[in-house]
Amino acid sequence: MPLITAPVVTPPPTGGGGSTPVPLPEIGFATASYTDPTGKVWPLTNEDAGWFTLADGVSGLGATPYSLTTDAHPRGGARLRYAQPQARAIVWPLYVYGETHDEFVGRWRSLATAFTRTLRDGPGWLEIARPNGGRRRIAVHYQEGFEGRGAKGYGIVSDAAAITLWCEDPYWIDPTEIGVHRETGALSSFLAPFPTVSSSQVLGNTTVRNPGDVTVWPKWTVTGPASLITFTVTRTAIVDGVEVVTTESFTLDPTEVGHGNLLAGQQVTISTDPPAVRYQDGSNWVGALDWPSAVLWGLAPGDNAVTFQLDGSGPGSAVDLTFNPRYETA
Repeated sequence: MPLITAPVVTPPPTGGGGSTPVPLPEIGFATASYTDPTGKVWPLTNEDAGWFTLADGVSGLGATPYSLTTDAHPRGGARLRYAQPQARAIVWPLYVYGETHDEFVGRWRSLATAFTRTLRDGPGWLEIARPNGGRRRIAVHYQEGFEGRGAKGYGIVSDAAAITLWCEDPYWIDPTEIGVHRETGALSSFLAPFPTVSSSQVLGNTTVRNPGDVTVWPKWTVTGPASLITFTVTRTAIVDGVEVVTTESFTLDPTEVGHGNLLAGQQVTISTDPPAVRYQDGSNWVGALDWPSAVLWGLAPGDNAVTFQLDGSGPGSAVDLTFNPRYETA
């Protein structure tokens, strides 16, 4: 278990105050909170709560750890073949106190339950908030550390624990979702008042910006009418000094699952991680994708050239793309 090296802490007076940004290693001034699997929020940097963070012992908030796969180079050294992000461990020391022994024990037990229940009820969320309003959070599971100091004088009206939180996804996410909406405009008659053409295929070519540090895997909601749905991303890269353009796409055909064309107002949702396709009644439409060529692609950091194509579109046809940016650090 990680050891706390901070000196004995005098519990702060209760009343007043509130969450105040404190200096945290690797990230600077911020406030922190923990949301347990039941949805209850536990402030971690509010001294009036009956517990607070020993900031000097916090670790694991920096860049994601990676495992590197390399190939030996015949002329010496090695070349990187692949970088695999690894699960992250965060150490978070807490100091818990009370005016009486019973008050201290009640707080200690409640906090222990809030963290350990992540092993039974699913992950909790550790959230870091900046003074400017920016927030980043990460899903956590309790691993170890809620045992107390075990030293003389502790465990009566106060004690400290160095909690280790295990994160299966090492990246931090912005809890504020980004959305992109595209909708078919009003269609025109070919002859009234003059010869006109309205597209029934291409809903929109657009640039979707991912402000994060790493690839995100978006969710798509398509609203009919539509007979065939195709989403394509075009990527440009420089390989050995040469510009290389590649495309990835997937197509969804409602007739492949015996439904027929999407009618006005009918919706289907496509998730890219984990892969899933659901009609509005919850039925599984994953068989409507053009396997095996379908690629449920992600959005790389920066600008992404994206095409939303709905064959058979009409008034009300729409595409909504949503994602949460992901970051290396808190």
